[in-house]
Amino acid sequence: MNPVVELAGISVEREGRVVLDVPALTVRPGEVLAVIGPNGAGKSSLLRVMGALESPAAGTVRFQGLAVSAAQALAVRRRMASVFQEPLLADATVFDNVAMGLRFRGADRARIEAQVARWLTRFEIAALAGRQARTLSGGEAQRAALARALVVEPELLLLDEPFSALDAPTREGLIDDLGRVLRAERITTVLVTHDHEEAMVLADRVGVLFEGRLVQLDRTSRVFRAPESEAVARFVGIETVVGCRVLSSIGGVSTIEVGGQTMEVEQTAEPGEEARLCLRAEDVTLKTGTPPPGAALPPNRLKGAVSRLHPVGLHVRVAVDCGFPLTALVTHRAVEELGLGEGVEVTVQFKATAPHLLLRGKP
Repeated sequence: MNPVVELAGISVEREGRVVLDVPALTVRPGEVLAVIGPNGAGKSSLLRVMGALESPAAGTVRFQGLAVSAAQALAVRRRMASVFQEPLLADATVFDNVAMGLRFRGADRARIEAQVARWLTRFEIAALAGRQARTLSGGEAQRAALARALVVEPELLLLDEPFSALDAPTREGLIDDLGRVLRAERITTVLVTHDHEEAMVLADRVGVLFEGRLVQLDRTSRVFRAPESEAVARFVGIETVVGCRVLSSIGGVSTIEVGGQTMEVEQTAEPGEEARLCLRAEDVTLKTGTPPPGAALPPNRLKGAVSRLHPVGLHVRVAVDCGFPLTALVTHRAVEELGLGEGVEVTVQFKATAPHLLLRGKP
């Protein structure tokens, strides 16, 4: 299937400095593409170029196969819809706000009423149709903004940090509802966000943008579990990144040594190769106590001792010294039940599918 949006050789400059340099990027029909990166990485610039709001200094933007010129930009924008961090609702009722795009397009009354009712129901705000937009809570206002965007059946939905101003429970509920809508309707979407969880929940693919450059673009699970560089690994929240050496590799499983301990990784590598081991904290489980002296441990069960506990919201990050620093993420209940504290001996366990090796040549 032809891409909905295709970028080629895109360069954007600000005050003589290149802030976006994307040789190639496509958005496929029906997919949700999330673009993540630190502040100032060029995420909003990328979205503006995709949305025909800004012409690049160089390169070509194609929408539905046709090159977009400055003269065509307005017509192309009318085939898209955008939702931003602030809902930007008019001082009118929720119904009138959601109906606004259809009225601009000259839709008849029957179509407007049917479409608005449908989308108010999809976002669970049908009871608010007669309310003034200025009286809505933040979550209600953003639901109205999403309904207003989708009621016109856009060929591309652009989302620029749409949940960042919401409190956690409101944000989680809205993300869950939006995810169901996007999957059911197969709405082609580009989401710009700094929040990893939003990308993991909503996106089919994720692009990581650093200093205006797309350093990785892959399936969501691959980006968060198999990053292509240490910089990406640390940005997507992988806390255990340590040097290791490949001892052997048979049948797609490599045995590696790190910190005097051996473990298995379901990944092919060259024996003798130096690599970097990446392991997500949530993939690690802990047990207290140690095996009897001389007892052999199964693969990927390592001896260690707790060096630090750091509460983070509903969880606790547990730093473990296994001959190398390793981090596990556990619940507060687990800390109590296991009696975890500094110096407590533990057995660290994880599956061979959990680690990822950054092999030679990856910075």
